[in-house]
Amino acid sequence: MKTLEDQMSFYAAYHQDARNKATHFVGVPMIVFSLMVPLGWLRVEIGGIALTGALVVTSLLLLYYLVLDVPLGLAMGAVFALMLWGADPLSQAALVASLGWFLVLFIVGWALQLWGHVYEGRKPALVDNLFQIFVAPIFLAAEVFFALGYKPGLHEAVQRRAMEMRAKAGVGIAPGGLTSA
Repeated sequence: MKTLEDQMSFYAAYHQDARNKATHFVGVPMIVFSLMVPLGWLRVEIGGIALTGALVVTSLLLLYYLVLDVPLGLAMGAVFALMLWGADPLSQAALVASLGWFLVLFIVGWALQLWGHVYEGRKPALVDNLFQIFVAPIFLAAEVFFALGYKPGLHEAVQRRAMEMRAKAGVGIAPGGLTSA
């Protein structure tokens, strides 16, 4: 299994433009939340407690995040708990309403992210590694940690490696924006 630094460095190499990051801070949570709605349709009652597909998938992803980094995993646990709490009523709504919420959030979330990559001047990371879909949420949590001054060593290492990867790919940062060599 790749380390958190490995995962984040690859992702960061595709996400350096501040406008791209901003679109991802909105788009990624929208997509994650939207997916919890149809996963909530998969529901079984066990001892009076609802076990949903959303809870199972989110728990597995959270376990992965905790293996990568406990503080970031705990932060993601809080975010996921709020999302599950909000998505569950939508998953139990009438099918047309539930499906509508899913489609709008999912499509708008992806549109925002793709728009961000226009600013970046680089294709999304998942084009080269589909697993990056799972890295995006913890990457955003780490960005918040970095902005608050937490984990400066990880931040420096990720940025350094991301810049090395960009240089190998012929993508750089110039005053006023990104350039492709």
